[in-house]
Amino acid sequence: MSAIKPDPARLRYDLEIVASWVPPGTRVLELGCGEGDLLYYLNHHKQVDGSGIEKNEARVTVCIEKGLTVLQGDINEEIDDYPDNTFDFVICTLTLQQVHDPADLIRGMLRIGKRGIVSFPNFSHWKNRAQLFFTGRAPRTRELPYEWYNTPNIRVITIKDFRKFTRDVGIRIIREVAIDTYNKNRNGMVITGLADWRATYGVFMVENGSA
Repeated sequence: MSAIKPDPARLRYDLEIVASWVPPGTRVLELGCGEGDLLYYLNHHKQVDGSGIEKNEARVTVCIEKGLTVLQGDINEEIDDYPDNTFDFVICTLTLQQVHDPADLIRGMLRIGKRGIVSFPNFSHWKNRAQLFFTGRAPRTRELPYEWYNTPNIRVITIKDFRKFTRDVGIRIIREVAIDTYNKNRNGMVITGLADWRATYGVFMVENGSA
């Protein structure tokens, strides 16, 4: 394991990884951009041509107050309105587990963007396994803090599952990293061994298999 020093902008650790993968001056769309922390960082530190889509009106307001270009709407619907190859990168962090049709969403991302970047909680982390084994109840952790009846997450994803998913739907993985986070996800470490057990999140860069 190797620690990476957090950025002074205090990005969430998985967002630091994502930001490090985006070259300066590129065209970027972030799906489910929240309050725009990543977009703000990319705009100001890497001079990207960045925009976002966010469903929550209050979060959109925060983004606009930061000077960001963010559209309020459903990411599954709004991406259909963009022409092919509008962006260099389309980013979707910690949202894939809340999507009804992940394959359709990622295909849409790779239609309008040359490459996609996604991150998600790794459901097969040892804490989740232990809770399920010893208590017989749905796991509840820092990464998955909800009860089964009020969670916005409708899917569980593991790092192994995502790798198989990309093969099944014809998507190529360009880069990947497994991370373990702490301190409210602001700090973390890259996991190089037994990632499916030890990582709290997976981060992947993908492109079309025919690219």
